[in-house]
Amino acid sequence: MRRLADYGLAVILLGLLILLAARLDRFATRTAEGAAIINDGDSITLGAERIRMRGIDAPEYSQVCRKDGVDYPCGKLSRQYLVGLIAGQPVSCSGWQRDRYGRLLGDCVAGGKDLNRAQVVAGWAVAYGDFETEEAVARAAKVGIWGGTFERPQDWRANHRGAPVEARHSPLAAVGDALREFFRFQ
Repeated sequence: MRRLADYGLAVILLGLLILLAARLDRFATRTAEGAAIINDGDSITLGAERIRMRGIDAPEYSQVCRKDGVDYPCGKLSRQYLVGLIAGQPVSCSGWQRDRYGRLLGDCVAGGKDLNRAQVVAGWAVAYGDFETEEAVARAAKVGIWGGTFERPQDWRANHRGAPVEARHSPLAAVGDALREFFRFQ
């Protein structure tokens, strides 16, 4: 009797795994490629696809930071740095999640360079669920926005637009998003 129960449990688990695999195809990675329109330091447009770079948060385009007692346009400089990283090369972004605004949360590459990581390493974006080690190095080196004082982009958005603060792009949040999406299609 015990052996029969074990076989039954194994069949049920196998069935659940098959169901899960069938549902996961809805989460297929999407890829967008081409010439980029750079909106700000962490969002770009490729063709009709709007992309929010996953795991980072850059100053908003109109955000101002402070260095040596002087305000400077850190949002514009963050965008400018991303423009320089891309340097007219084709960009490829891939991801499967979307943010509340319908933008693809993507990992972006141009000329073999990881753009998400490069923005954090250069100090023109903060870690937002990923790249914490890179942020620590940039902070210690006082590069980019870390060379002075600034309001974290999520705080700046909340204080200047009254918009809800966007959730971090953490791996744990991705699992939660996947589970919500899975059960939404049931």
